[in-house]
Amino acid sequence: MTTPSPARRQLQLNWLGILPFALFALLFLLLPTMNIVLGAFRDPAGTFTLANIAGLFSPSILASYWISIKISVASAFFGCLIGFAVAAAMVLGNLPQWIRGPLLTFSGVASNFAGVPLAFAFLATLGRLGLVTVALREWFGFNLYAHGFNLLSFWGLTLTYLFFQIPLMILIITPALDGLKREWREAASVLGATGPQYWRMVALPILFPSLLGTFALLFANAFGAVATAYALTGSSLSIVPIVLFAQIRGDVLQDPHLGYALAFGMIFITGIANAVYVTLRARAERWMK
Repeated sequence: MTTPSPARRQLQLNWLGILPFALFALLFLLLPTMNIVLGAFRDPAGTFTLANIAGLFSPSILASYWISIKISVASAFFGCLIGFAVAAAMVLGNLPQWIRGPLLTFSGVASNFAGVPLAFAFLATLGRLGLVTVALREWFGFNLYAHGFNLLSFWGLTLTYLFFQIPLMILIITPALDGLKREWREAASVLGATGPQYWRMVALPILFPSLLGTFALLFANAFGAVATAYALTGSSLSIVPIVLFAQIRGDVLQDPHLGYALAFGMIFITGIANAVYVTLRARAERWMK
């Protein structure tokens, strides 16, 4: 009997080490996704049908997709804008170096802070009886809700999403900003370029794939968020994840296979966004090299 070589034995151990992750991905990602895709093309009897896909084009469901897309675009845009400004100030500005570590640590935590705790935090802060709302009314005589603000609305949910969108943007764009070589700016200065000209003609074209790819990732991140929206707005804002929840678990709108079709549509849209991100990220990394 032949004894495996040390290199072959090490390779086998490496595959054994990745086995738990592969099993986890298979059970909780790949198989459920396959079940959703298959369920979207089946009726309750299990036969093939396109009726569920056709149901996605009803006015109410199209409206829910449109609201979700608008919220995702708005939160991704402002998340990119504010996050880029913060990251640029940290990396390229004159801020003290000790700020970088705590800021990145907070961003790592905040980018994963969502669901019921995040909804409760915003209700306790900006709800009708929230801390900031009451303070503005009692101390400054300014009624936030009398001037049109409503946390349980399009802009309220967008504002809530920014809590995890901005930190995610900071985490992703910081390495790209670190990759801007000092020699490029020095060369631009020698050639007579001003600061705005350097950003417009050198830095932003190099960073554009990273910025656009991160925008796509933030869009997908917001589009698939459900726990925060459901805990914050309930059924008052009919975004796709809430409509999906109502179709699968609701007592009135229960139609699991239409829910599968809704989930399939979400997978399709977020899949496109993630494909854009991966493609542009690879392109940006080639530029940095």
